Amino acid sequence: MINSQNDPLTKTGVVLIVALICCILWGSAFPAVKTGYELLDIIPEDWASQMVFAGVRFFIAGWMALMVGSIAEKKLLIPSKSAVPKIAVISTFQTILQYFFYYIGLAHTTGVKASIIVAANVFTAILISSLMFHMETLTMKKIIGCIIGFSGIILINFAGLQGGLQLNFLGDGFIFFCTIASGFSSVFMKRYSANESPILLSGWQFVFGGAVMWIVGIIAGGSVSIGTNAGRAILIYLSFVSAAAYSLWAVLLRHNPVSKVTVFGFLNPLCGVILSSIILHETGAFSLAGGISLLLVCAGIFIVNYEKRNKVIDKS
Repeated sequence: MINSQNDPLTKTGVVLIVALICCILWGSAFPAVKTGYELLDIIPEDWASQMVFAGVRFFIAGWMALMVGSIAEKKLLIPSKSAVPKIAVISTFQTILQYFFYYIGLAHTTGVKASIIVAANVFTAILISSLMFHMETLTMKKIIGCIIGFSGIILINFAGLQGGLQLNFLGDGFIFFCTIASGFSSVFMKRYSANESPILLSGWQFVFGGAVMWIVGIIAGGSVSIGTNAGRAILIYLSFVSAAAYSLWAVLLRHNPVSKVTVFGFLNPLCGVILSSIILHETGAFSLAGGISLLLVCAGIFIVNYEKRNKVIDKS
């Protein structure tokens, strides 16, 4: 365990900057994926090609993460026999299930709405960890934070970004299902990374999950023709987003208490909404419902994580 007071990666300012970089990268994935659909001529109904697109992305991302991790740790990150089943479990939830719902859902909803709904992964992780795995206590502050955050997600779906009832099962519903898979993956990653390198687990689960999605997509008749420089660039960028963001986040978690890092998670939906609005020209974020929803989600995430941070400080 890293405990040095002179370690720059434990400084709050450094943690904020690195966490912000991660959130900007993750936030940019929403408009980047939708842009990729346009560049690669993938229509919303072609889920098989969406799986091929996702599979290739994460397969490349896994090798990127493993390369960076091997250089950082000055050794090849080869999984042990005991790590293989852990990688398979994490990959099932982190990559295969989460991004099956994510890629299909994002093809049927806006980047702004997806950015806000995806923020529910903070709350689903808390509920799954507390109620199903009993890894932490579900305190009143966590309950309040979850209620406030979920109210923002309910508001953006029932009020809609353009007014009127806006419920879309394949879009908004699938994006919400992806947050449930993400919640399970967070719990398993926290459990398994106690005895395994988090970068090793992240890298190999990307490789395995990406390969599975790629193969399933091809078997289902999907295909992706990356014949243009723009198409290749968006694929490499998305692979870089996953590899870099998860690797940087893992480094922060290694040098700091979990709560000190996750408290900055409220920046994630903020970055996603802003970047989707700018790149995709989606104006929903600037409506009354969009603005209130974003504030409620960010407030809920902050309350949940700030409570955890206080508990760590009190114990030290």
